Amino acid sequence: MRASLKINEIFFSIQGESLFVGKPTVFVRTTGCPLRCTWCDTEYAFHEGRRMSVSEILAQVARHPTRFVCVTGGEPLAQPGTLDLLTELVAKGYTVSLETSGALSVKDVPAEVIRIIDLKCPGSGESARMDWTNLDRLRPQDQLKAVVASREDFAWATALVRQHRLAERATVLFSPVHGKVSPADLAQWVLAEGLPVTMQLQLHKILWGADARGV
Repeated sequence: MRASLKINEIFFSIQGESLFVGKPTVFVRTTGCPLRCTWCDTEYAFHEGRRMSVSEILAQVARHPTRFVCVTGGEPLAQPGTLDLLTELVAKGYTVSLETSGALSVKDVPAEVIRIIDLKCPGSGESARMDWTNLDRLRPQDQLKAVVASREDFAWATALVRQHRLAERATVLFSPVHGKVSPADLAQWVLAEGLPVTMQLQLHKILWGADARGV
């Protein structure tokens, strides 16, 4: 097992987002991301980190009492070694989710991995970087996440969900940008539109604060 990755941090916490919210999870955060979203809350992962072999990463993951692992970033798919890591985690029987920006193709991600793919709304500043072929690869177990920074973002994401019938192909998650959109407002918008989406908040920020790391 010769593959290696630059890793920002590995930590054990409560999953704060996705359909796995609330589950004790080991997070493997990779270093580096080709995007610069306006609302990014993990800028420290752009450069900070150290190179680790897949074997070293697996050993750290195994120290924690859970079978849930989330590989996140940064942008995990920016490093080729991520595919080796995902393959090995699946082989060891973990339930594995991958959080990805949607800017890179998910076609080579192991089939057993649950893919949580961003829909980059205009407010992110990175809509033009989306790899739209990822929508053609959606499966029922996958999740699409729209992070909404404004009413305009909400309208954009709503149109996309309806045009491509996304909620019939995967779970669609809408979440407000912390400090930009009121959760109550987003909830009202979802209800008013009758959207078949799942609204989520960032539980880890509620529990430990917006600036806490390693949680």
